Parts: sequence; C-alpha cells; structure tokens
Amino acid sequence: MAKDKGVLKRAVVTPDKHAPIHDRAAVNVVKKAIEIIKPDIYIDLGDLGEWSSVSHHQWKRKKQPPLEYIMPRIEKDVEGVNEFLDSIDESLDKANCKEKYLTGGNHDEWCNMFVETHPYLPQYKFEVSTNLKERGYKYYPATLPPEKWLKIGKLHFYHGHHKRGMHHAKAHLALGASVMYGHHHGLQQASVTHIDGPKSAWSLGCLKDMSPEKNKWLGGRATNWAHAFAVVDFFRGGLFTVHIVQIINGKTSLWGELIDGN
Repeated sequence: MAKDKGVLKRAVVTPDKHAPIHDRAAVNVVKKAIEIIKPDIYIDLGDLGEWSSVSHHQWKRKKQPPLEYIMPRIEKDVEGVNEFLDSIDESLDKANCKEKYLTGGNHDEWCNMFVETHPYLPQYKFEVSTNLKERGYKYYPATLPPEKWLKIGKLHFYHGHHKRGMHHAKAHLALGASVMYGHHHGLQQASVTHIDGPKSAWSLGCLKDMSPEKNKWLGGRATNWAHAFAVVDFFRGGLFTVHIVQIINGKTSLWGELIDGN
C-alpha cells in the first residue's frame, strides 16, 4: 500500500468524460487502473456529462421547442450519466476508495442553468440528478471562487474554465499556487519557482470520444486533445508528485503492466 512506502495518500484524478459520449476504451483503462492502484482518493475534474439536452448552444438561431419536447432528452442524459457513474463507482468500490470529490464543469453547470429557468424542476440540478451525495462524493460547484476550490496538500483542483488561450497552463501560474484542471482537453504543464518554492499547473486532457462524428461542432478542425489521467502521491508537509498517464488508442502502461481497454 502507498502508506507503507512513505506516501500519506494516493489519488487518481480524471478529466472531462462528457458521458454518454465518453471514450469507452479509455474509460475502461481508467477503471482497470483504479483497481490496480487502489487509491485513497478519487477526483473527477468535471464535465462529467455532455448534457446536450440542456445546452443553450443547441438553440442558436433556432426557436426553443416546448418543454415537453425537451424533457425526454433530459431524462435520457440523466440515465446515461448515472450509468457511467455506476461503472466508475463499481471500480472504486472494488478498490475500497471512499474519499471521492467532483469539481463541477461548465457542461455540468448547464443543468443548474436549466433549473434556474425552470425552478419547478429542481430534480434536474446537476448534483441532485447524479445523486452525488448518496454516492459519497463531495461536490465543488463550477461557480466557486479560487479560495474555495478543492485543495489537498499544496495542490488545488478545479474544472479549468477560468483561464483561456493557447498557453493556459502558464496562465494558471498567475494564481500563485499549484493547480490541476481539465476543460481544455489537451495535455499541458507549466512551472515556476517562487521564493516559497516551486508551483506547477497541469491541464489533464480528457476521456471524451474524440472522433469527428462525436464532435461535429469542430467542423473537422484538428485538435490537440489527448486521453489521460493522473496519479498524485501526497507526502508530509503537503508536498506531492504527479504522474500523468496518457492513454493511446485505448491502451496504456502502468507500473510496468500493459492495460488494454479495448
């Protein structure tokens, strides 16, 4: 176990899945890795669901239809996201991982925006429809200010929509603290050494299906997206190390073992 080797706690961190259009092979790799690693902590960086049914983008230049047309689509999304979480929780249960966190993403926040417009449908709030409390997750909404983000040791976690641009990891260093985030779907790391020690920012990629068929909004444009997750070891004094595990074509190598999610 991690504690026997001087590590106080070990975490597995996963980025954007966009269920039900997650990459199934990549997620299978993560599930198998969780069962191998047996982490003390699991952290989901948000955009758990795609939530196309409550996206305001879908009605651009269109008249929004009646609510009775939208409701079946919302129910289908809720079912798909919960099925995905059931699968992840199954692996976490096998690994006996009880400490679970989720930092809400901008797609997840669309659910709450929908409820703001339709306050008589509170069951569709993101944290309610996904049963996060019942599942044992501590939820950090996307709207929280930086001082309230999830922090373990000296590392902060959040979804990642506050800093934009090509060099977003470097931009995150302006926070003055180490941070791990998703949202951008690509892998980046930037570091700086301050008078009180080194700081780094990690963009963790995604676990979304990256095929053009599932991302028609890109119009065929090339992306820098990558499938990955992180293993973070925490030591005394809040110190930590980060191991980025990239997944290529549904396969990865972890601790000398090939994991095939296909």
